[in-house]
Amino acid sequence: MIQSMTGYAFSTRDVEGGTLTLELKSVNSRFLDLSFRIADELRLLEPHFRELIGTFIARGKVDCRVAYSLLPAATVPASVNQDALQRLGELCAAVRGAMPDLAPMRVSEALNWPGVLADKGDLFERMRGAALDLLREALAEFVAARAREGAKLSIMLRERTGAIRSRLKTLEPIIPQAIAAYQEKLAARLREVLTAGEEERIRQEIAVYGIKIDVAEEFSRLAAHLDEVDRIIGAADGTRNGAPRARTDPIGKRLDFLMQELNREANTLGSKSVSREVSEAVIDFKVMIEQMREQVQNLE
Repeated sequence: MIQSMTGYAFSTRDVEGGTLTLELKSVNSRFLDLSFRIADELRLLEPHFRELIGTFIARGKVDCRVAYSLLPAATVPASVNQDALQRLGELCAAVRGAMPDLAPMRVSEALNWPGVLADKGDLFERMRGAALDLLREALAEFVAARAREGAKLSIMLRERTGAIRSRLKTLEPIIPQAIAAYQEKLAARLREVLTAGEEERIRQEIAVYGIKIDVAEEFSRLAAHLDEVDRIIGAADGTRNGAPRARTDPIGKRLDFLMQELNREANTLGSKSVSREVSEAVIDFKVMIEQMREQVQNLE
């Protein structure tokens, strides 16, 4: 399926002793660029998160934020680990002895210190499954959002390829007439500067120049590139469904390359133009190609 590299998802879940929240957001990037802000209690899950996200996302700058909020102390059964609390007190005393101007540690800070609350000792193991399930839930929403935007972009791309193809068809009957008229004009100018009896040279010059301004090859290449753009979009659209899928080869880079080739052929067509109609069409082509290129660069 075609996916935009822009997406957002937010999920939350109540767990034992608190609440997990997870936020995913992404913008376009040449490669997959992952950054994480994860609660200290769940920091060890980052490699698992990285692997799971990479299964469904191929490109984009993705930010993942995971927070764990404790419930009010009165509702959470807890016991203080006296050994950990004693070690924390010794550390605080040593630091205060070296830097007496430091403010004393608050009770909330002491309770959140790793190991002080006995029931938090195995938090990672208890939260691991819930956090991974929350990520899968967020990924489903995230991939669906990117797919929805990708579907809209694919419609826009098809509209532009259709418009260019339609304009090419209107030019096809004009081109031979324009070339013939230009050759006749060129022949008249050559007769003005060449002496009588050099008709053969005039014909040779016209034939050579006629080859230079022939645009049949550019028309064929433009049509072939447009067909390939539609084929890639159609093949990607055919894989769409409502569930997150394992990522496939990114099509954004392939389409970006085709935009470069379309622009190249449009430039060549413009350089060979011998009529106002062709020159105006080339300007329209370049505008539409640029519009597609800007959107293609946001596709995965």
